[in-house]
Amino acid sequence: MTVRAAVKTLLETGLVWSGGAALRRAALSGRALVLAYHNVVPDDSPDFGDRSLHLPRRLFLRQIDQLLRTHAVVPLDEILTPAPAPGRRPRVAITFDDAYRGAVDIGVPELAKRGIPATLFVVPGFVGGGPFWWDAVAAEGGGVDPAVRAHALEQLAGKDPDVRRWAQARDRRLGAVPDAALVASEDELGAAVRHPGITLGSHTWSHPNLARLSSPELQDELSRPLEWLRQRYRSVIPWLSYPYGLANRAVETAAAAAGYAAAVALGGGWFAPARVSRHSVPRLNVPAGLSANGFVLRTSGLYATHPS
Repeated sequence: MTVRAAVKTLLETGLVWSGGAALRRAALSGRALVLAYHNVVPDDSPDFGDRSLHLPRRLFLRQIDQLLRTHAVVPLDEILTPAPAPGRRPRVAITFDDAYRGAVDIGVPELAKRGIPATLFVVPGFVGGGPFWWDAVAAEGGGVDPAVRAHALEQLAGKDPDVRRWAQARDRRLGAVPDAALVASEDELGAAVRHPGITLGSHTWSHPNLARLSSPELQDELSRPLEWLRQRYRSVIPWLSYPYGLANRAVETAAAAAGYAAAVALGGGWFAPARVSRHSVPRLNVPAGLSANGFVLRTSGLYATHPS
């Protein structure tokens, strides 16, 4: 452990055990928080792909059980309703981007055992397939190079086929991933939503950077997934998760016009439901490398760890 990491650990421990986190939570009873998860993988899973997205099962369970002790976990489509009476636990909603098989087959059953609601944001163009480009092009054990990610999102609009072609043209080996990092099938999604409280939302049709698309491309990416989901499942809410957390005013306007009641981004934390923009709802990302105390602090409005 580096000196910096050791100091961070000590600070986190001090803030939690001093009661600072509990005091901060008490002041958040009128506010709300949306958590952004991606995947849940077996505890013995090796490092692979964009490793910050793949949370070991034991750590996921620790976080979920912590939330049950300190927060009121509510369905996503209730998070923007008026704040509860003062003194109530702060509200939090749980979401998963990408509909990874691990999130569906490992994470959802654990939530169901505890009666916890959650929303899975689905990319229909990848259902039953995968892996996503960011897991395929990641350096072995090292995640995605920031320069590669920036080029993929800005120059290639985050389009999976284009990123793969670009990587292969530069002799970048596309890595394999375990089954848990592939995308859930239609049947697996159907089994997930049979659990009470589990709903599906849209993560666009093919997960591009919406801010880089032409108007016709944008409309297609937004309209197709809602129709696809509604044809197959009952537990669908008209919520959108922006791929890569990226959007601009034109994208938000297009999302509203496509029939989405609300949309979530990545970044930010606690918000006042009455004041937040419905098509730019912030979410707190939960990276796989977050410590137990770091999770307590983030979900209490104290950010002692660097956002990922």
